[in-house]
Amino acid sequence: MKPEDLLERRLRAAMLTASGVDHDCLVLADAVMLAAIDGSCPLTRGERAALAASPLTIRRFRTLSLDYAASLKPAWRESSGMLRAADSGAALTELVTDDGYWTLHFLAARDAATAPRVILQLHAQAPFARQLLADQPLLRVIDGAGAVVLQGRLDPDGECESAWPFDAPPAQHFQRSGAVFAVEALPG
Repeated sequence: MKPEDLLERRLRAAMLTASGVDHDCLVLADAVMLAAIDGSCPLTRGERAALAASPLTIRRFRTLSLDYAASLKPAWRESSGMLRAADSGAALTELVTDDGYWTLHFLAARDAATAPRVILQLHAQAPFARQLLADQPLLRVIDGAGAVVLQGRLDPDGECESAWPFDAPPAQHFQRSGAVFAVEALPG
């Protein structure tokens, strides 16, 4: 499509949805418009004419179309990763999921009175980051044996933190449990 055609199309759409018509009202039910949007029942010639004559109905049709398109996007459910480095003896400081959307950070205890910590961090470039921060699902990190490493909700910075729940340090623990982990959203 040529840039001029795209511009003309956008201008026409803006004029249709912005113009007011005296005594305008919704002339089509949401169910009729949704059936047309999902392709299960196309609009009749009369319904198309009614839609074209009512800016209010056009705006509603557009909203329903955008909602329908958003519902088709696959929602994020899980990311996984693995321990890739051989044991060098150095403390493990982080693990990243294979898709690059999550990082597990491991913090050593500051002193004898504090426990080591694990932090799950959502990367801002993840395509689902905004939605996940808004929805605030309960997240869980599990190791290869199914043990829970961390469970909680993200804070506004996209992080969730808890004490390291195992006796072995992170590198040893992950090596013993299959060298894999998963970040998942829990249902509900």
